[in-house]
Amino acid sequence: MNKYVIGIAALAALAASVLGAQDLKPTPPRDKWSAQEVATIASMRLSQAGERPVDPSNTYEQRADAAQFGRALFNDKRLSKNGEVACVSCHSATDQFEDGRQFGKGVGIGKRRTMPVMGAAHSPFLFWDGRKDSAWSQALGPMEDGAEHGGNRVRFVRLVLAQYKAQYQAVFGPAPDMGKLPEDASPNGTQAEQAAWAALAPSSREAVNRVFANMGKAIAAYERHVSYGESRFDRYAEASVRGDGRGQEALTAQEVRGLRTFMTKGQCVTCHNGPMLTDHAFHNTGVPPVDPANPDRGRAEGVKKLLKDEFNCLGRYSDAKPEQCGELQFLQANDPGQLGAFRTPSLRNVAARPPYMHAGHFANLDQVVRHYAASPKAAIGHSELARPGEKHAERQAIRISEEDIADLAAFLRALTGPVNQPK
Repeated sequence: MNKYVIGIAALAALAASVLGAQDLKPTPPRDKWSAQEVATIASMRLSQAGERPVDPSNTYEQRADAAQFGRALFNDKRLSKNGEVACVSCHSATDQFEDGRQFGKGVGIGKRRTMPVMGAAHSPFLFWDGRKDSAWSQALGPMEDGAEHGGNRVRFVRLVLAQYKAQYQAVFGPAPDMGKLPEDASPNGTQAEQAAWAALAPSSREAVNRVFANMGKAIAAYERHVSYGESRFDRYAEASVRGDGRGQEALTAQEVRGLRTFMTKGQCVTCHNGPMLTDHAFHNTGVPPVDPANPDRGRAEGVKKLLKDEFNCLGRYSDAKPEQCGELQFLQANDPGQLGAFRTPSLRNVAARPPYMHAGHFANLDQVVRHYAASPKAAIGHSELARPGEKHAERQAIRISEEDIADLAAFLRALTGPVNQPK
């Protein structure tokens, strides 16, 4: 009798197990998408980003010892004029690797929003105006910027060789002989710093620049390990590709409606596409200037700065061959379409980092969506957005309802995932 009872119990457990397994099998799609729409959704999955592109201008970027050294520099407040500002001050590891402010705040107040570190390795140009073309070169700019670190390269190089010489030499080899250096000197900064720089022997200037460039390369090696993690949208996208209705429950009905608007009449996917949800390009979308009397020229000035930058891909401190710097070789310095244009930011984790636009114009996502729906004229240059009744070669006017705006904002909030970083 006991054996019989045990046998019945075992069969019941087996049946429950089989039924449970059946419950876990993919169910028919909950949300219907066309083949073309599925292809677009598939292309937006984070998994499609693949390995982070190798930067040919930085041969140290993938070295663990360089990343460890770079992390120390990233967090060192001594690398600033007042000893109170480090890279981490604006790119906080606990706050989406940015600062949540309308304008970046270092030793002074900047004129634009701080951009996050994640995804930088996938972008050919950095900063809102694209004035840098590598993560290592980007890391150098704030150090001598009067509103950010506010320092100068000779002081920074002296500090690094005094405090980190062993780490530096383990990565980059023997430190070059620089001769006797002044306390402060730089081709940028105050008149006194510029005069001190001009007075240095060419060999000393070269040695300082080499160490300064290597500081940026180490910081870039650390930043390479900071990346976006999978969001609910990515799980939904994977399920939609498989035709798995149960997996599609990762998004709510409202968020799915927002995704449809994002891909269709909202026209968002025109610029926010691919696994990073950005085309890595620059666009004028009529964002109102903070100072109407002096509107930000954006990419138009950024290109000029990039082409003159001694630390760009074609410069002597780059590890790349000229043919590996294709993006830089085909830039036009006087493209009228770049006037008032700014870099398309990634929408990944966008809900976690207000305010929005290059100068923190909008406090929340609803305001951002309303801006695009309104399609205002540009204060400088020409907006790419079509206005109602306007003939436009590439776009149609964005016509969305109040419900669409709420749906879009809900979808954008579903793009938030963890930030992966070294422990």
